[in-house]
Amino acid sequence: MTSLLPSATLPSAAPATRPLPRALARLLSLDDFEAAARRRLPRPIFGYVAGAAEDNQSLHSNRQAFARYAFAPRVLVDVSRRSQQTELFGRRYASPFGIAPMGISALSAYRGDIVLARAAREQGIPAILSGTSLIPLEDVIREAPGTWFQAYLPGDPQRIDALVERARRAGYETLVLTVDIPVSANRENNVRTGFSTPLKPSLRLAWDGMTRPRWLAGTFLRTLLSHGMPHFENSFATRGAPIVSASVLRDFTARDHLDWEHVARIRRQWPGTLIIKGILHPQDAALARRHGADGIIVSNHGGRQLDGAISPLRALPGVAEAAGGMTVMMDSGVRRGGDVLKALALGARFVFVGRPFNYAAAVGAEAGVSHAIGLLRAEVDRNMAMLGINDPREMNADLLAREALPAD
Repeated sequence: MTSLLPSATLPSAAPATRPLPRALARLLSLDDFEAAARRRLPRPIFGYVAGAAEDNQSLHSNRQAFARYAFAPRVLVDVSRRSQQTELFGRRYASPFGIAPMGISALSAYRGDIVLARAAREQGIPAILSGTSLIPLEDVIREAPGTWFQAYLPGDPQRIDALVERARRAGYETLVLTVDIPVSANRENNVRTGFSTPLKPSLRLAWDGMTRPRWLAGTFLRTLLSHGMPHFENSFATRGAPIVSASVLRDFTARDHLDWEHVARIRRQWPGTLIIKGILHPQDAALARRHGADGIIVSNHGGRQLDGAISPLRALPGVAEAAGGMTVMMDSGVRRGGDVLKALALGARFVFVGRPFNYAAAVGAEAGVSHAIGLLRAEVDRNMAMLGINDPREMNADLLAREALPAD
């Protein structure tokens, strides 16, 4: 069941370029934001965003997968009419990429989830609000209509029904169910950098905050003074626990018994667009289609769940074939406009990017996110021209060549 919405509900092209602060003008790629965020954020917060599971095999594989494909461009093609506008679920977006859901973004930037959603709306792309955000979902969609909501399913049907109803009543029209987290991952990197759930006050944590005074004053203390201690706001239909409470752990348990019947139940209840995120196996793509999903996001959670899981780019062709006519999207490891186009060539209709936009919010708030979007959009445009295409839909496997790398 797809919710067809008028194209006019979102900008279809980027707004006029505004003068950039000098600190942002020096950032020329998405990777530049990571280095800048490392200098801005306390070690535990940066470590939480940057880290993955166990030995980081999947994290590194996500990037390496893109290097296994080279472009085979066409030349002497008139590309003067090129446009990267993309229609998705009845909406027209300015580019074929959006902002992936990222938990606790409000610890990276003041009102981080709103910053991300507002920048995305202004730039004409979708943003997905995380179910582990620290800002109520009602506040985010009020600031940025058209935002998607990503949910981690609670442990029992009554709580599932109540959360889905809460999102519907708030005005969300696209619901993303993340299904690759039956249990919490082994994120040793979080422990090594001093991050924990719940967040445990300590001398080390206090020192890490004091060594980043701009973050301490501009994000953490400003949040405490204006909004009180952050809570997990969107795990249930009611407010969750504060980030320092031991009861936080109870909010993320009892998911190991969830199955496709829970998806069927949500499909019967949810009137809008339903997307399943965390698909890597072709058979699960077929099951998602059979249970009424409108689309899937091929994802290994950015390497943050099962270490050693196949990279989404490598899984993409098989999953796309099994998906039939269902809309296929992808996230994990995207850092360049060329990555976006490679994913489109291998079967994705749309691509989502996570960590770099979180870093951009930490470094430059809404202006930083808008700058990051603009950089990625410019790369997509240049690459389309050099590949000889005018529309993202022209991107196909004939424009790629498989590289024989030592990792193969």
